[in-house]
Amino acid sequence: MSETILVIGANGQIGTELVNALRGVYGTERVIASDINNPTYAIRYSGPFEFVNVLDKDNLHHIFQKYQPTQVYQLAAILSAVGEQKPRMAWDLNMTGLIHVLDFAVEFGVKKVFWPSSIAVFGPHSPQYNTPQYCVMDPNTVYGFSKLAGERWCEYYNRKHGLDVRSLRYPGLIGWRANPGGGTTDYAVHIFHEALKNGRYESFLSANTALPMMYMDDAIRATLTLMDAPAQQICIRSSYNLGGISFTPAQLADEIKKHLPDFEISYAGDDPRQAIADSWPKSIDDSQAQTDWGWQLEFDLPKMTADMLENLKTVI
Repeated sequence: MSETILVIGANGQIGTELVNALRGVYGTERVIASDINNPTYAIRYSGPFEFVNVLDKDNLHHIFQKYQPTQVYQLAAILSAVGEQKPRMAWDLNMTGLIHVLDFAVEFGVKKVFWPSSIAVFGPHSPQYNTPQYCVMDPNTVYGFSKLAGERWCEYYNRKHGLDVRSLRYPGLIGWRANPGGGTTDYAVHIFHEALKNGRYESFLSANTALPMMYMDDAIRATLTLMDAPAQQICIRSSYNLGGISFTPAQLADEIKKHLPDFEISYAGDDPRQAIADSWPKSIDDSQAQTDWGWQLEFDLPKMTADMLENLKTVI
């Protein structure tokens, strides 16, 4: 049986790249991209596109009925920094949108659902280094506790309805094809753009703020690997830790200077995103993902930096 894949929130940082990757595997006509906003040219004209508001149940139900998807990727969300500015909106989109998708997945017999969680589920009392799969989780942002609640809903629908829901706790994601969407780790994308355009960057995070990060190529590969794994190998139905590489703004700047020796970095200070970053882990233990479905990281800091700069030069 051929797959029909619906990607909700296809215009975002993850969705833009995931749609292209899925269309490369399953064919352009089998992957329906959808979003509440106009898509990029590439997404709109490389295959089917639908305008979808995940909070509009009638609209969403119509899309499920029209396409009868076998897989659904629910990516629509408001991220950490924007979520603190619009807390009620963030909770509503992140929570109600997920539940709508889970309900329709059960109703229409969807085989697999993917939903992204985040390292934001951890909080000030979680272990900061090599944060394990299971530990104290006390997020202090709307984004964080919406993701934690979402993990519980995913596990509940798997247990209650037998729905094959799969999820990853993404670290900060770095890619060159799309702009970031308002997260605390966005500096690690902006810094490359500014390094190439202006030769300098003012970081909103302090020099020694270590955070787990991942190159988008690895994140997309992890997502596809997880979704391709046999169901019996998926032992965690809340969300898998995904570790990536941990570095500070100063370390990233030093790596960029190896390619652009005149690059300069400064630090703004007194930014509300600093408090969010300080509450998150410094590094993540993703050994459960390695054991269960064979996850392996490919891009370290030097390899990622070189690839980002090389590709961004072609689009800036």
